[in-house]
Amino acid sequence: MASEKNINLKKEEVSKLAEQMKDSKLILLADYRGINVSDVTGLRTELRNIGADYKVIKNNITRRALAECGLEGLDEQLEGPTAVIMTKEDYLEPTKVIYNFTKNNDFYKIKGGVVDGKVMTAEEIITLAKLPSRQELLSMLAGGLLASISKLAIALDQVRVQKEQA
Repeated sequence: MASEKNINLKKEEVSKLAEQMKDSKLILLADYRGINVSDVTGLRTELRNIGADYKVIKNNITRRALAECGLEGLDEQLEGPTAVIMTKEDYLEPTKVIYNFTKNNDFYKIKGGVVDGKVMTAEEIITLAKLPSRQELLSMLAGGLLASISKLAIALDQVRVQKEQA
């Protein structure tokens, strides 16, 4: 039977993890089987550079922390080896990084997660990861607006030319 000291340490660990999860915009669960140390180290570095944390935490502790946060529906995903990716910043970039990593590593799989407080399946997260980034969307919008303005300028110039000829 576990000692009271160990139980208290685990309760403290659950509380700390729950606090991190409450502040996170993204909590992503991934199966990391078959990944070597150098690949995981590179992935951790890439995630750290964009403000995300990559941790391997016991499933039972993760399950209890999620329950403490009031997040349900991820018990099935907490089977087998599970990595937890969390960020307090933009959730799209870490999602894209993990998705790209899964494309290059056959055994690495996204299990599911929480985005802005909403529990999502792996398929929903993958769909989210395939969306263009915020910068790309802003560029598309600016290009569309610029094209419309250019067409308007050409049309007005043609009106001016026709009036000068008349």
